[in-house]
Amino acid sequence: MKKFRKVLDGLTTSSPGGTLGSPSCGSAAGTPTSAPTPKEIDIQETLLSENFQLCKTVRHGFPYQPTALAFDPVQKILAIGSRSGGVRILGRPGVDCYCQHESGAAVLQLQFLINEGALVTACADDTLHLWNLRQRRPAVLHSLKFNRERITFCHLPFQSKWLYVGTERGNTHIVNIESFILSGYVIMWNKAIELSTKTHPGPVVHLSDSPKDEGKLLIGFEGGTIVQWDLRVKKTDFRIYYDEAIHSVSWHHEGKQFMCSHSDGSLTLWNLRNTSKPFQVTFPHGKIQKDGRKESCKPILKVEYKTLRSSEPFVIFSGGLSYDKAGRRPTLTIMHGKAITVLEMDYPIVEFMVLCETPYINEVQEPYAVVVLLEKDLIVVDLTQSNFPVFENPYPMDVHESPVTCTAYFADCPPDIIPILYSIGAKHKKTGYSQKEWPITGGTWTLGSHTYPEIIITGHADGSVKFWDASAITLQMLYKLKTSKVFEKPKPVEGRAAELVEEDPFAVQMVSWCPQSRIFCVVGISSHIILYRFSKNDANTQIVSLEVRLQCEPEDVITPSENENNPCFTEPGSHSPQHHHQYPVSPGSRTPESAKDSVPCLKVRERVVRVPPGYQSDLVIQLLWVDGEPPQQITSLDVNSAYGLLAFGNCNGLAVVDYLQKTLLLCMSTLDLYGATDPYQRLTRSPRRNRQSTSGLTELTDNQQSVDMERSKSPTSVCVCSVGSPVPVHYPTSLHNDPRVLPEPVASLRASHCSPVFYLLDNVKGPGRKLSLPTDLKTDLDHVNGHCTSPISQSCSAGKPRIPMGPEGPRLSRRGAGRPPFRKAQSAACMEISLPVSHTEESRENSFSRSRSSSVSSIDRDTKEAITTLQFGESYGRKSDVLPTPCLWVGTSLGVVLLIPMSIPTDQEERMEEPVTIGPSGAVQMLKGSVLRFGFMDYMGTVIQSPYEVWRDLNAPEDPDRPRRRKLVNFSPSSSQDACGEGHLAVVCSERQAKVFLMPSQSCLYVHNITESSFVLRADVVSVCNSVCLACFCANGHVMTLSLPSLRPLMDVNYLPLTDMRIARTFCFTNGGQALYLSSPTEIQRITYSQEMCDNLQEMLGELFTPIETPEAQNRGFLKGFFGGNSQTFDREELFGEAAAGKASRSLAQHIPGQAGMEGMKVAASGVVGDLARARIALDERGQRLGELEDRTALMMTSAETFSKHAHELMLKCKDKKWYQF
Repeated sequence: MKKFRKVLDGLTTSSPGGTLGSPSCGSAAGTPTSAPTPKEIDIQETLLSENFQLCKTVRHGFPYQPTALAFDPVQKILAIGSRSGGVRILGRPGVDCYCQHESGAAVLQLQFLINEGALVTACADDTLHLWNLRQRRPAVLHSLKFNRERITFCHLPFQSKWLYVGTERGNTHIVNIESFILSGYVIMWNKAIELSTKTHPGPVVHLSDSPKDEGKLLIGFEGGTIVQWDLRVKKTDFRIYYDEAIHSVSWHHEGKQFMCSHSDGSLTLWNLRNTSKPFQVTFPHGKIQKDGRKESCKPILKVEYKTLRSSEPFVIFSGGLSYDKAGRRPTLTIMHGKAITVLEMDYPIVEFMVLCETPYINEVQEPYAVVVLLEKDLIVVDLTQSNFPVFENPYPMDVHESPVTCTAYFADCPPDIIPILYSIGAKHKKTGYSQKEWPITGGTWTLGSHTYPEIIITGHADGSVKFWDASAITLQMLYKLKTSKVFEKPKPVEGRAAELVEEDPFAVQMVSWCPQSRIFCVVGISSHIILYRFSKNDANTQIVSLEVRLQCEPEDVITPSENENNPCFTEPGSHSPQHHHQYPVSPGSRTPESAKDSVPCLKVRERVVRVPPGYQSDLVIQLLWVDGEPPQQITSLDVNSAYGLLAFGNCNGLAVVDYLQKTLLLCMSTLDLYGATDPYQRLTRSPRRNRQSTSGLTELTDNQQSVDMERSKSPTSVCVCSVGSPVPVHYPTSLHNDPRVLPEPVASLRASHCSPVFYLLDNVKGPGRKLSLPTDLKTDLDHVNGHCTSPISQSCSAGKPRIPMGPEGPRLSRRGAGRPPFRKAQSAACMEISLPVSHTEESRENSFSRSRSSSVSSIDRDTKEAITTLQFGESYGRKSDVLPTPCLWVGTSLGVVLLIPMSIPTDQEERMEEPVTIGPSGAVQMLKGSVLRFGFMDYMGTVIQSPYEVWRDLNAPEDPDRPRRRKLVNFSPSSSQDACGEGHLAVVCSERQAKVFLMPSQSCLYVHNITESSFVLRADVVSVCNSVCLACFCANGHVMTLSLPSLRPLMDVNYLPLTDMRIARTFCFTNGGQALYLSSPTEIQRITYSQEMCDNLQEMLGELFTPIETPEAQNRGFLKGFFGGNSQTFDREELFGEAAAGKASRSLAQHIPGQAGMEGMKVAASGVVGDLARARIALDERGQRLGELEDRTALMMTSAETFSKHAHELMLKCKDKKWYQF
């Protein structure tokens, strides 16, 4: 077998791909190749597998699809349940905990054990769970699974250990919270109603004990029946039958009245003295019509009846609006005396809860706020002010204000950047909030010792970009940037053009940020790039626009015939070779909307505008339409402040822009970058012939042979002028035959607004597609149904079909009935998604097909090679170079690495006047799959950062004594290793492979095949534990780390087995062993793969439970108690315990012990140490209870002695008196 493998290695080395100086992926994982290694390279790798452990740290954002709400009035913490089985527990800012039920069932209801540090959750799978909140990572202590009945409502009285559980059948069961065992005491529905009743009362929708007597339980049935059940005598006190369905019930604190909300939009008030009819019936929003009838209203889903000492009670409810007013937003109504206030909400109300001063239901409630849980927001209303303002939310609940489309994570920011962004962003904060402190103040949180500046950037569908302070596992918004302000508002279009226009034309596709120079670039879905500079001063500026024509010309289209084996081709005709260059492309010239040629997707504002301090637009780059076809989306971007250059690419080619001189330096197709060194030896392009535009859609079958129908053409170029017509420039085919000689047009570039733009009209232009971005989850940033959908490169070679409308109507692809559309053999940069057209958003995101092919045999017919990654840096452009020079590393979707050296003037004056020369030197190396990431290291194993310019405020007032000059920081390989020789190491990671190259010899030192069955989605060279490694995230959910430079596997964890496109689009690594992704459309999940951070995580997390003494109940006085106003207590243990009620049926519910997971074990330590700690805690608690008992005993003895003394004194005083003397 070894001999056979050697033979294969020899064959692959002799293949065309092997001529590039690298082995053809035949090397084993982390195996050094035969390339010569310099003696100076002796890097001591310090990272071991013990340095890595993967765990979740914290989740930010609004809980996705919330379902339930609960509040602990003593601990002052809030819990939110979600449809996916998650529970978010919130306290003071910094106290934010996420728990997840293993079943994933929706949370129906939440109940705090008030001031006990525990939480009960009722889930849709009819299971009750008890969570322990006295640890930083809550864990389930007990679970109780109901087998024969469905849970509909739960109620836990304050300071009680017995939980009432109502079911769909109308029965009420009782659960012991301490043991989580069902009591034998059951209230059957047929015992609660009268025997003469012929209909079932419906599910239990309400349970509550009477404030006047804890032994009385009020049961509300959905059908309109209300029963007060005497728990002691096991019979009903009264029954109420009402015509309308009941949604909720709320007691008056005295226990003499209660209020119900009904399905007809009415509120009924019932007095216990007379339950035959309601004491009062009101329709708060139902007006009397002209005919005397009331308007029909929507149901009132919940009502809260709360009293105050100093004024009239509050009646707060949701819903109840009249049906005739369509389009009204959801409302929360606050009735205070005769005043009615209606608060309109932006989203439907899921649940609300009134916060009161006391946890006792038989005291005056004194409400001070109401928490409103909406479908996509959480607000708290201040009830203590007459205008009911809302509190400013300290949690990052507005991450999803507009759907998140991309993310970036920076964990090593300069320390001054966060205060500066915060000071700028604070000027634009909303006003009108309540002046009082945020009422949810539970838990404790400290900053911790392992903190450093971290920033998260999120791009959104509306074109906005948000900067977040993510230091110390918190999240706080610093600054918001609206990129849409750069453009005019798009005009509505109709017909064919409407199908190709973006629903969200400003949506952010990717961002690039240099924290040191504060240069910020945004790539939009409409094929535009905006470059921003940061300034502390406002300025009057006119936006500079640069338009680039980076589009392939339509080629001969191949369409399968009826029998799908013999390709059928369209007939070419006459076509003007210069048809695409007849329109001037200056910002001032525009063509009619019907033509849609040489115009950008958006129109830049041309007037002078005043921009506030912060990020101010410096340059806008837009790709142009060609022949009614929109430009392809940009797939890669890099900007370098030291060079003053910006590079971007898509599936058509590469462009380099000098943003200092505002000129276009290079615009070439990917194939033209190779010159004579094309690794796939594709046909050289002959001069273009005249032809017509094609008809039909490109579609090939798997068994078709590679045919030479991709007619080659010589590239042409056009000079794009700001005024006037384009000037043709001839560009010879043999431009790159000698990589050491720069081509004449490139060498003669001059700094002006008139620069050559090189075109290569290669390959079949894919059928049109609508650049749609759905407004909910925005998954169509990646194309679906057979289109290339890599989050890195969105190649247009197998695009979503557009139906070109011609005289004969829509052209449909000829494919057999029921046969799935063909998917071309693509590079590993292209992901396929099989999505049904009319399914829900969940199915759209989770149906992630992994059928892929990276076969190179189809290269000849799939020659659209996308630019997937770019990186500026100091490197060696050619093997003969002695000193490093500015270079641009280019990675393509076919796994080819290209190196483009540049010549940049060093003097500041010359840099603004002299041209920058660029000359591609051809292919350097090849890898399997699309190239994802570059990284550079010196011979000491230190990462070489890209050079940057130190930030300077261009709008600051001029200082004659200190002129503003560019200050560059250069990390040249030769500057840090004078004693180690010249050169550096280049780390290249693709979708399937990682390689380490030695520069300038370009020889491969190490190679590692990362995966064969899947492909890498994200990769980055990151610093961990004072060293560096390569971190990878694969489509099959594995997170891996490899040592550098040896590429030795350090960690491989199957973290996310069910990957969806949202995660693929938003997953990103950063330094310090951290990463993040969008776990739902509204939530950001941060994780760490560093063992050190996992060990310190407990210190960084907040404490949910803090020891607080339970407030004492008010002494209501002798008279109120004597006349029946005081509440009566009874022993529930005596009624519900096993001795009195017996055991419940085993088949009714199943007790499941809690799983003491790894996190719970870490909190309590492990092994004997944990046992000792728990025993010590138990001993302390027992001693505390014994101490309290001793104190109470001493108090009782003192009281008895006092009573005895007083009695003795009274006896002595009265013993000698006669009866008539009293």
